[in-house]
Amino acid sequence: MTRLKAVLIKEFIQMRRDSVTLGIMLFLPMIQLLIFGFAIHTDIKHQSTVVFDQSLTEDSRALLTSFTASEYFDIRYAAQSFAEVNERIDSGQAKVGIIIPPDLAASLKHEHATPIQVIVDASDSTAAASAISAAESIGQLKSRSLLLKKHHLSEDSTQLYDVRVRAWYNPDFITAWYMLPGIMGVILTMTMVMITSMAIVRERERGTLEQLLVTPLRTWELLLGKIIPYILVGYVQTTVSLLVGTAVFSLPMRGSIPLLYGLTTFFIIASLTLGLLISTMARTQMQAMQMSFLIFMPSVLLSGFIFPRESMAAIFYAISSLMPMTYYVQILRGILLRGNTLALLWPQVFALLTLIIVTFGLAMKKFSRTMN
Repeated sequence: MTRLKAVLIKEFIQMRRDSVTLGIMLFLPMIQLLIFGFAIHTDIKHQSTVVFDQSLTEDSRALLTSFTASEYFDIRYAAQSFAEVNERIDSGQAKVGIIIPPDLAASLKHEHATPIQVIVDASDSTAAASAISAAESIGQLKSRSLLLKKHHLSEDSTQLYDVRVRAWYNPDFITAWYMLPGIMGVILTMTMVMITSMAIVRERERGTLEQLLVTPLRTWELLLGKIIPYILVGYVQTTVSLLVGTAVFSLPMRGSIPLLYGLTTFFIIASLTLGLLISTMARTQMQAMQMSFLIFMPSVLLSGFIFPRESMAAIFYAISSLMPMTYYVQILRGILLRGNTLALLWPQVFALLTLIIVTFGLAMKKFSRTMN
């Protein structure tokens, strides 16, 4: 018992001295629970919506008010043509498009069914299902309310607001098409961040970092040399994922494959530089792994892979904007399911490039300061 007591005292002393690891172990569960408890909601509201109102009457405004009052739709764009509606949805700026015909007022006056077209981006099947259900319910409630005012409500009453939903990109709501692009991002994030997060720490623990520092290598050359080999590994993982997705799950390839690989490069480098930044901050490989996990879980749950970002609170929406996977999921779904071109994906590319510059710059600064 005396020997066991001595070991226990030694371990507690060592644990107390490693305050960073102890802090991560104690506060990581609390932070994760708070973030995901507040940020994750399965009831998807406030979806970005574009409206093409050809009627421009009191009736059309009343209908749109019902859509916004439901809190499921946030009307952010007023289109002037069908083409503009298509462009907003193709680019991902809008998840829902509402098209109101020019004869709405006349049809309602004569109690004729009026088709209201609702276009839904079904590349995100969770958000699409919520939007479709809400739109159909709104059409039924508005029809019932109008008929009650005219005292014409009966079992065989006409559906005055005939909401006709069109699901784009994944009309059959195939789950694999929705999940696989996100899983590809998860695989790359997990591999790239975790591998490079231990790169500098491993050299320091093995005692080989000092040998590298006495060479003519500059700081940026040393750090860049740590990430370039893993870019090739990322390409291999991407290729395997695409082959499995198309061969086994019939994942569509509606966009340009060279463009996909080109934009994947930005995501791989952004993930590697993020891991490199962690490596310069951690003192042990255990700390590096814990910090990587702190990045990995939010990347999975806040990136829009599983839960749409539109349902998140503003602060968590902002946090998700700092994660490379957020933009890569949009790129993958845009190219594979929508057939997007670079003209529609440049905001995501710009965001990834910004993250690369910031994280690599911070890694260089932190590494130089540590060595000095």
